[in-house]
Amino acid sequence: MRPDAPLVYLSVGSSDILIGVSKRLVDIDDALLHDAAEILGASTMKETVNRALGEVVAAARRRRHADRLARMEGLDLDKPKVMSRAWR
Repeated sequence: MRPDAPLVYLSVGSSDILIGVSKRLVDIDDALLHDAAEILGASTMKETVNRALGEVVAAARRRRHADRLARMEGLDLDKPKVMSRAWR
């Protein structure tokens, strides 16, 4: 969620009202929603959408780290001296 997104649910005392969640009205392809729910093992629309969004973010992070590793960016794994001590 964007840090500047409006908060719809506010905390009131000690109740369990959601923070950092906003309601959205969106058109969702029913077949895609159904397939995503099955793949993710989600039982509700809300769970499906939140888990799917989480998976997209996680995949982008994995891709970014894999790209960084492929470029050896900020890493010393291509230095023989470092690697010779790696498996001791």
